[in-house]
Amino acid sequence: MDTPGLDHVAALSALDDPVRRRLYDHVSRAAEPVGRDEAARHAGIARSLAAYHLDKLAEEGLLTVAYERRSGRSGPGAGRPAKLYARSEREFSAAVPPRDYGLAARLLAEAAAGDESQAAARALRAAAGRLGRAAGRESSAEPDGLPELLAARGYEPYEDGAALRLRNCPFHAAARQHPEVVCEMNLALLRGLLDGRGGDDAEAVLEPAPGRCCVAIRNAGRAGPHTGRAR
Repeated sequence: MDTPGLDHVAALSALDDPVRRRLYDHVSRAAEPVGRDEAARHAGIARSLAAYHLDKLAEEGLLTVAYERRSGRSGPGAGRPAKLYARSEREFSAAVPPRDYGLAARLLAEAAAGDESQAAARALRAAAGRLGRAAGRESSAEPDGLPELLAARGYEPYEDGAALRLRNCPFHAAARQHPEVVCEMNLALLRGLLDGRGGDDAEAVLEPAPGRCCVAIRNAGRAGPHTGRAR
């Protein structure tokens, strides 16, 4: 019988190979599913080798596979559909001895969602804001800018005009079950973080959409290396 947590070791160990890690990172950052030719060019390897490693990552559950004709044609003569890869939404973790902090987070979110008085949800938002402000004050002395700070906390930020959008939600499992609780907590956390850094007009707002975190940072282009105020 598999031990919870330890059964993910094989999948995560696939990323120890530097070529596979480059391929996985590229697919993860891509806005759309990635084909073998693009992945090979990015990694600087032959297409056949890229295909081998991409398929191994898919076998381990780290990537998902889909087929699509990108020529825009269909029917006879349209050619074979391209094999495309995207990051899997499945979560992996490994700990010795096994731990399940994700379950604790889901239970806390469920408890807050079930509290008709909303006192638990308010307390959660207040705690998130305090934690965010403390983290923001600590980061104000660091040389890294706001995108680097968000990346270090697992958000995977990317620029979209004047906004920073967040490709990854660090609280995805809990947010999927109770978005009304977890997204507001996440918003309070990031508003606190921006407020703790201080100094400009950057604003954390809720802008949920498929495939990304529910929070976006508006006016992020005006946030300097040590700044970012939430409204």
